[in-house]
Amino acid sequence: MSGKKTEKSYAEINQRIKKGEALVLTAEEMIDFVDENGEDKALAEVDVVTTATFGAMCSSGAFLNFGHCDPPIRMGRVWLNDVMAYAGLAAVDVYLGATEESEIKGLEYGGAHVIEELLAGRKVHLRATSKGTDSYPRKELDTYITLEDLNQAYLFNPRNCYQNYWVAVNSSDKMIYTYMGPLMARFGNASYSSAGQLSPLLNDPYYKTIGIGSRIFLGGAQGYIAWEGTQHNPVRERNQKGIPVGGAGTMAVIGDLKEMSTEYVRPASIEKYGVSMYVGIGVPIPILNKEMVRYTAVRDRDIDVTIVDYSGGVRDNPTLGQVNYEQLRSGTIVLENGREVPTAPLSSYNKARKIALELKKWINNGEFLLEKPVENLSTNSQFKILKEGAVPNV
Repeated sequence: MSGKKTEKSYAEINQRIKKGEALVLTAEEMIDFVDENGEDKALAEVDVVTTATFGAMCSSGAFLNFGHCDPPIRMGRVWLNDVMAYAGLAAVDVYLGATEESEIKGLEYGGAHVIEELLAGRKVHLRATSKGTDSYPRKELDTYITLEDLNQAYLFNPRNCYQNYWVAVNSSDKMIYTYMGPLMARFGNASYSSAGQLSPLLNDPYYKTIGIGSRIFLGGAQGYIAWEGTQHNPVRERNQKGIPVGGAGTMAVIGDLKEMSTEYVRPASIEKYGVSMYVGIGVPIPILNKEMVRYTAVRDRDIDVTIVDYSGGVRDNPTLGQVNYEQLRSGTIVLENGREVPTAPLSSYNKARKIALELKKWINNGEFLLEKPVENLSTNSQFKILKEGAVPNV
């Protein structure tokens, strides 16, 4: 293409992918390319930047359809390996939440573990009860199923891939156990959870290319962004580069569980907190113009994040200043009070890097084309809190 061209289209980039001519870089590689060659050459030569993350994403789960037994049953209550699934749907449809805990094993085993068992091809114990009806007379079911036995099984995760997330510390005199992992007393450690410069929504901070209908890497298979994620909060405070300094944008994602891999969908039991699920997500970002060049050349040191004291157990925990991801990844940060605190990630940067490289390979092989969003994620929706008040008179 001409070096003077300032815009590219999805169609042009997909055509280059089909011809095997596209230049695809990971977000890490894009940083070096822009440093060495400048933004104009990056726009002229780079077609796609792959981004990725692999972390605990509690708001995840799977829709499952079991098919009908004979005599048929309208499942009212359902358990999979003693983990309850939500059955308030049609007769043999359920939604299995990743964080639902086993009624027998508690937080050692939950919905995420059941999903992993299915992905691994293992048999899962299915129990169901029903009140019985004329069309669905059966009242009890007790059997075993595998993933292959199911008609449909797809992940639908209402909130994944947080754009940024707080750094958690604990100022109290006792250890506390949180969804960010154990936090030692008196600022004994700091926990964070983001892939920083590799993270999808930090490489497209205003959702110019990431939206509803975008094709993505999800759990080792091709999936899609279905909607903005729950708690999507695009109006969060941003730094001078336009990057939110705390939890902001999110996305809801969907994909065929039968095509996924246990390498990229993993259960977790967080000590004295509960069950979660690690999900691998990769998002390709088309380099449509110079604005996208700048966004995708973001570095860890450009990404600020707020430190939050989790010791109070309240919604609006106190904040303790900001650091950037270069500082976090160094292993130690310094708080506003001068206190040095060791850091550790809850997510895996190495696995995120592997996903970005895998997605790059798919595109280079012509196995993965870009999908233009049918609608962009909101940039102005307001985030609401739950208001509690007196019971109204009726």
